[in-house]
Amino acid sequence: MKQDIVKKIEVPEGVTVTVNERVIVKGPKGEIKKRMFHPFINIKQEGDEVILESKNATKREKKLVFTYEAHLKNMIRGVVEPWVYKMKICTGHFPMNVAMQGNKLVVKNFLGEKVPRVLNIKEGVKVNVQDKDVTVESVDKELAGNVASDIEFLLNIRGRDLRKFQDGIYIVSKAGKEVAK
Repeated sequence: MKQDIVKKIEVPEGVTVTVNERVIVKGPKGEIKKRMFHPFINIKQEGDEVILESKNATKREKKLVFTYEAHLKNMIRGVVEPWVYKMKICTGHFPMNVAMQGNKLVVKNFLGEKVPRVLNIKEGVKVNVQDKDVTVESVDKELAGNVASDIEFLLNIRGRDLRKFQDGIYIVSKAGKEVAK
């Protein structure tokens, strides 16, 4: 059944939203650009609100309106307070060294390997390594999550018993999720 959908998103003070073919959100912590275009969905800004509307929306267009709403809320929240992923370095067999060298994360001596594993960090993401903690921070939630999963996947072990070899860097708390106590 087709119906009209209108969603309004409040824009807080200090945040500006520009709507063209791309949506640009600027705030005190940074700027995010994202392409949000669909021929049957109108995105417009009126005052301190961003309005998403679709006339005679099909099921697919309804899904897209709600998806665009979630993306815009995440973008607005990210430029006010950045998204942070916390990770923990776990070593059981060999003491591994994790360090940042420029925009690269270098892991040495992982399970006794002689060649270090290196990950290029994407632009717009800050990675901080302190003792056994790694912090990934960005204004873009997708970028922060992608870098955190890339770090976790960098130390993926194949051909070994994962119950015994639990060395690696693992996500402890995700951005936007509360930590269980």
